[in-house]
Amino acid sequence: MMTFAFYLFAVSACIAGLMVVTARNPVHSVLWLILAFLSASGLFVLQGAEFVAMLLIIVYVGAVAVLFLFVVMMLDVDFAELRGEFARYLPLGALIALILLAQLAIGLGAWQSAEQAQALREAPIIANTLNTHSIGLILYDRYLLPFQLAGLILLVAMIGAIVLTLRHRRDIKRQDVLAQMYRDPAKAMELRDVKPGQGL
Repeated sequence: MMTFAFYLFAVSACIAGLMVVTARNPVHSVLWLILAFLSASGLFVLQGAEFVAMLLIIVYVGAVAVLFLFVVMMLDVDFAELRGEFARYLPLGALIALILLAQLAIGLGAWQSAEQAQALREAPIIANTLNTHSIGLILYDRYLLPFQLAGLILLVAMIGAIVLTLRHRRDIKRQDVLAQMYRDPAKAMELRDVKPGQGL
């Protein structure tokens, strides 16, 4: 049963990944991407990494993929022009794909495993502990500094993306909070006695 489930999730993930890049409709591409994420989470469950599988479903399927889906559906996409661009860049994309496949074949052909590689790949198993507890002990004990540095790098990248995309247009009226806070009510308002039947 485990072997059948592994091949089912693996084949589903490969087919879904292929359909993501070959589907003509962007909405269908996002739906295939969601299927690829679900299949990958199933593979994580088979490997005993339930926490990573739930993270994949919650973060990628529940947030990122749904965000992609809403953005694609809200955009006014001209599918005829999109198909024309796909056909235009197809030879260049095929050439790049062949180069990448050749590099992968060369790398796998020259692959040599060290004797201690298997022992290094195996995570230390702590007896009578949950998967989440073991991951927490490894992340916040053995790999605390790389974990914090990775979070700091992501924070800097997020701030950099915000700064790079921030554009101040001069033709748009913006809110000045300090000017609103420090304004004088006597100068900001003017009371008038309007008589009946007379406008301002």
